[in-house]
Amino acid sequence: MKTFGYAAQDATSALAPFHFERKDAGPQDVVIDILYCGICHSDIHQARNEWGNSNYPMVPGHEIVGRISAVGSEVSKFKIGDLGGVGCMLDSCRQCESCQAGEEQFCEKGAAFTYNGVYADGSPTYGGYSKQIVVHQDFALKISEKLDLAATAPLLCAGITTYSPLRHWKVSKGQRVGVIGLGGLGHMGLKFAHALGAHVTQFTTSPDKEADARRLGAHEVVNTRQEGALEGLAPFDFILDTVAAPHDVNPFLRLLRRDATMVLVGVPEVPLSVESFAVVAGRRSLSGSLIGGIRETQEMLDFCAEHSIVSDIELIPIQKVNEAYERTIRSDVKYRFVIDMNTLTENA
Repeated sequence: MKTFGYAAQDATSALAPFHFERKDAGPQDVVIDILYCGICHSDIHQARNEWGNSNYPMVPGHEIVGRISAVGSEVSKFKIGDLGGVGCMLDSCRQCESCQAGEEQFCEKGAAFTYNGVYADGSPTYGGYSKQIVVHQDFALKISEKLDLAATAPLLCAGITTYSPLRHWKVSKGQRVGVIGLGGLGHMGLKFAHALGAHVTQFTTSPDKEADARRLGAHEVVNTRQEGALEGLAPFDFILDTVAAPHDVNPFLRLLRRDATMVLVGVPEVPLSVESFAVVAGRRSLSGSLIGGIRETQEMLDFCAEHSIVSDIELIPIQKVNEAYERTIRSDVKYRFVIDMNTLTENA
């Protein structure tokens, strides 16, 4: 299927218009005409080969919302005209222990990621900065008409990345939860923890974000740049660390109560240093989490529809995508950029 979008041709080039071919839709595939696509910081890392595994040309984008424009002869989940979404994965082996458990993100043979990946036949995957995408019905997600569609797009990565650990570690009403960082991930973690009934403390290095944090659901806001800011805080049942920059995790580990867990969803470029006594003293745990499976992602989208949760976004035309990349690096956005794909034309 011939289509077009924006692509990086190498690690140093700006994103620019690009014509390419997607795989033809099979009997269990759906074709989604893309309406909105979020910009994830990982798009920037991948487009610029900052993780060392990039393949070019690359069409980024894995926070995709659109309408179904075609369905295969064996499709039962969707019909033409339905809303549909695509997150970080297009397929997996379906057979390994992780896939059978609904944890396709940990597929032991390697999931087919939405871009910078390959299908089972070895052909490349291209992401959502484009006009259409083809996906197996099992990896397409139902989107509620009740949600703001543009602001829903980041839920497909930022949303599930923060929802999944809160669910896995069973965060619930009355628990004390800390969220470190108030950016694209942090603001979603804050919203979810609040909606789950937790008492939420937002940790931030930006004092000017206090009002925003309280608007988003924080009961307490702690400026970690202030000397002694962490002293005297009550023990936490769970801490979600969303910070992708190098930082000291040990003061936060010491805030955990006995047997509690701190989970990393941010990915700093350098290894973190963990003091042994910060974990052994209270039998505390430091863990990590990576997006979520398709079943859990659908659960998250349904939860968002029920609780009217979407991302806080700035909507841009695709012609400003390179500017948005630079602003994302400077943290100059509250809190996610989303591309209006209606601005994508065949020649621009």
